[in-house]
Amino acid sequence: LVAGVGLCDVEAVRALVTEGPDRVRELVALGAHFDLDDGGGLKLTREGGHHRDRIAHAGGDATGAEISRALIAALQRVVDDPGIEVVEHALVVDLLTADDGAVCGVTLHVIGEGQVDGVGAAYARAVVLATGGLGQIYTSTTNPPVATGDGTAAALRAGARVTDLEFVQFHPTVLFLGEGSTGQQPLISEAVRGEGAVLVDDRGERIMAGRHELGDLAPRDVVARGILDVMGERGLDHVFLDARHLGAAFVQERFPSIVARCRELGFDPATDLLPVAPAQHYASGGVETDLRGRTSVDGLYACGEASCTGVHGANRLASNSLLEGLVFAHRIADDVTARLDAGDLPRRTPPEPGDAVADLLDAGRRIDLQRTMTRGCGPLRTAASTAAAEEELAALAALPPSAAEPGPQAWETTNLLHVGQALAHLAHRREETRGGHVRRDFPERDDARWLVHQSVTRGAGGVLHVAESPVAEALGARA
Repeated sequence: LVAGVGLCDVEAVRALVTEGPDRVRELVALGAHFDLDDGGGLKLTREGGHHRDRIAHAGGDATGAEISRALIAALQRVVDDPGIEVVEHALVVDLLTADDGAVCGVTLHVIGEGQVDGVGAAYARAVVLATGGLGQIYTSTTNPPVATGDGTAAALRAGARVTDLEFVQFHPTVLFLGEGSTGQQPLISEAVRGEGAVLVDDRGERIMAGRHELGDLAPRDVVARGILDVMGERGLDHVFLDARHLGAAFVQERFPSIVARCRELGFDPATDLLPVAPAQHYASGGVETDLRGRTSVDGLYACGEASCTGVHGANRLASNSLLEGLVFAHRIADDVTARLDAGDLPRRTPPEPGDAVADLLDAGRRIDLQRTMTRGCGPLRTAASTAAAEEELAALAALPPSAAEPGPQAWETTNLLHVGQALAHLAHRREETRGGHVRRDFPERDDARWLVHQSVTRGAGGVLHVAESPVAEALGARA
């Protein structure tokens, strides 16, 4: 609640923290192997914003990979079930909606190793968006190349409400690979600071000393802001993370993946200062849901980073991403099952086939879009920068679509454009500093005016409509 800076939904947070332990136990029962202490219990560590050790981890620093492995293995065990069909190497292009506005399936393109070539359709009584983040909207991100906001963009085009999209988290410690380096950048986990590493400037002076009671383990927005302040004051394009005093053996055992990646790039955490700078990391907002994962479009659900459940508010607390996915995916599964049993999700007539995305942005313009968003809607913003971003994105949207060849690259680039337009619009409207960003022209938070959520819908012709709701009344009170 503290990390979310006043915008968390209390009931959503309560669901997360009370149901989380059972969901983790179920994950272990499915076969996930977490690191254990000498007594056989979960070994816990600490990350930014936490006051005690409460973060479970696997393989030292490979928690996400281990969870993915366990879930994929669980899927493989039931893949021969005649009631389950798995389509791999597929890109969902758009949502299909019936005449009453309810979702009734998706259009999808199966790529490369898949068995189907071209755009087809999958009809459904319910659709769950679990499509991840939007990091590729920026020039530098910790997100993988597939994080192009596909689910959020499809939801926008289907008329769903998207909420708190202006709250983008910039991870403070991303390995700095030099001016001009773009795309996915190596993340130096917050857990490294949790184990005692510290941030220093070019003189070796501690950056976070005196800035926050938690020092180097302050919430991510506080640490990123401290780094940006020092970079601005000293004319730097990066600062340093010092883990040398932790010892080579400990660093190797606790962070094998990070050590291996750093060494590939010419750095050794055991002997070198690591150059780091903030980069885009997580979208705290997304497709608005209630406590059951339902969106504003009937039959459409969302979970994980594509969603806005109310847990994160203006800034996600470290390590709550995987936990949120576990808790709310379980709630969605329960709700979909109950509604199917009750006949509450009828089959609907799909629309006539047509162009999935009428106006495509050529993939060659992606770098222009990314530079626009980085300049205008990065961690440091102003009215002028966000307005310029809106204008530049509008110019990209107005380009003749005939030059864009339909295909995954153009679809993903168009998704980034549609999400970017919504994000820039909300960022321009929010005239305060809160969560993951600083508004230089409004350097303080303003609870009297801005203790509200902003929700956006996309109308005909791409026109954006914004609604505000006070925190207590936000997101349908999340029944």
